Amino acid sequence: MRLSHFDAELEQPSVVAFGVFDGLHLGHQAIIAHVVKLARDHGATPSIITFDPHPALVLSSDTAPLLIGTLDQRLEGFARLGVEQVGVLGFDTQSALESASSFIERVLVGRLGVVDLVVGDDVHFGRNREGDVELLEREGSRLGFRVHSSPTYGTASRYSSTVVREYLQSGEVKSAAAVLGRPFVLRGTVVHGDARGRDLGFATANLRLGERQQLPGLGIYAAAVHLASGEWRAGAVSVGTRPQFYEHGGVLVEVHLPHFEGDLYDHVLDVAFIERLRGEATFDKLEDLLTQMHLDVTKSLEFFEIFSPEASVLLG
Repeated sequence: MRLSHFDAELEQPSVVAFGVFDGLHLGHQAIIAHVVKLARDHGATPSIITFDPHPALVLSSDTAPLLIGTLDQRLEGFARLGVEQVGVLGFDTQSALESASSFIERVLVGRLGVVDLVVGDDVHFGRNREGDVELLEREGSRLGFRVHSSPTYGTASRYSSTVVREYLQSGEVKSAAAVLGRPFVLRGTVVHGDARGRDLGFATANLRLGERQQLPGLGIYAAAVHLASGEWRAGAVSVGTRPQFYEHGGVLVEVHLPHFEGDLYDHVLDVAFIERLRGEATFDKLEDLLTQMHLDVTKSLEFFEIFSPEASVLLG
């Protein structure tokens, strides 16, 4: 897949979709599948324009959403779905002032030679969100490209990144997976912690995460963990403040890999959240905590046994 930060030439003609595509949920996947099919039918290049940073961070940093995935995860997902070129478009205060018509002429027509454009039926873009399907169709008639509106509804409600974030915040990782079409995958780099888990007999990999990363709600989760070697392993994951040991602690993500031996420091892990096992808790005695941790690990191994990474096109 070709990647451009708009400092290199892009292939023309192209079939295009544009947007942030945070999380690459089922609605996004439907749009991209439409792009790939049209490109194959018309002998064009299936292309995506995405934005970094998220436009909402520039327009209103106080209310901007946290991110479901990193830019790298997004790009890897595009490639798995058959996209052949991606333009990553920077977004700043000047970009926010560009009219919808200017964006169409400068980017879609000028840089990509768009012949077919696929958008969600609720698309809004450009200065003051003035661009919509109706404007695109008018500009398409004027500039020579076709517009295809793709519904982004599931069986009960609209697929949206906002819905995924809400499910994650409440710890409902299975509901989030139903919208994503796969388990939520958290990517992080293993860093040194205080070794308290190792002292308890449950060594953990502490993750450093990307900025503005959306996390599942506090609790203990069964997970499947993808190692840099390509191997998937069972994981018991704590997203929490460790109230058993610290009165005022920040939120940490700690991953225990049962029966694993080796050094993971500085390795990047992809953690696929399968099931929430319980909420965060404190225990009267350390022995009670250790008993519960053993139960958590046993349940995590059981959930991993029925986990199938091959069943999803977008893990990692």
